[in-house]
Amino acid sequence: MNAVIRTEKLVKRFGHVTALDNLDLEVARGQTHGFLGPNGAGKSTTIRVLLGMLRADGGKAELFGSDPWSEASELHRRLAYVPGDVALWPGLTGGETIDVLGRLRGGIDKRKRDELLERFDLDPRKKGRSYSKGNRQKVALVAAFAADVELLLLDEPTSGLDPLMAAVFNECVREVAAQGTTVLLSSHVMSEVEQLCQKVSIIRKGVIVETGTLAEMRHFSRSRIHATVKNPVRGLDDLEGVHDLAVDGLDVRLNVDTGALDDVLAQLAVVGITALTCEPPSLEELFLRFYGDELAAKGVNNGDQS
Repeated sequence: MNAVIRTEKLVKRFGHVTALDNLDLEVARGQTHGFLGPNGAGKSTTIRVLLGMLRADGGKAELFGSDPWSEASELHRRLAYVPGDVALWPGLTGGETIDVLGRLRGGIDKRKRDELLERFDLDPRKKGRSYSKGNRQKVALVAAFAADVELLLLDEPTSGLDPLMAAVFNECVREVAAQGTTVLLSSHVMSEVEQLCQKVSIIRKGVIVETGTLAEMRHFSRSRIHATVKNPVRGLDDLEGVHDLAVDGLDVRLNVDTGALDDVLAQLAVVGITALTCEPPSLEELFLRFYGDELAAKGVNNGDQS
């Protein structure tokens, strides 16, 4: 079976509020999959259903082909979960907490645990009650990365980490992914998802509105071109797919639809190019495309990315 995570028409309601509305999500074995959406979009609810912490009101959710609600105990031995706000046993030290979590999964690699403690600069002798938010996250991350599991469910895992520790986290994800571990990464940090994930799903109001690789999704938005040419260029504004053209002597700037890139570059090549930068749409731009109406309602101008 290729899919480690699969949901089909998944529904979860809280009273009159529908948190998940026929949500379809699939994560292939060995894939690092980004899960994007603002607070309240349904990311954490989806993950809690997958963990067997919430029971679905409709549709289907599967981990490794099994029902997470009825087989949670067995499935949890095969996965590790890191939430965005980790709660620790206040009377246990960080090291004791890591060891307890490891035993729940059948044991822990102590050499790997000690290496991770050093990489995350975490003192395991302190009690849970004394840890800052960032250090509580580190405890959970060390326990997760030291575990011999097939799946990591990471829900805003770098919340509270400084940039240095976030970089350590990124490297750890790359390492476990290289070993074949499947990762579902819910994050607000666009650069994090862009660097780590082979595939991305964007969720809005409990529905997956788009899923695919970044290359597949970039046709939804425009690339930015900045060129310095040898001779004056004419006719760019007549090309279909060219937007926001600005020409200042031999300096040319424009936004261009993906389908028009070849025509624009050919036109520039005719007059000669001395310098050229072409920036594809970022993941943030792709994400915000699906939330443009909400930004407009809040009076925020996100630019024309349609």
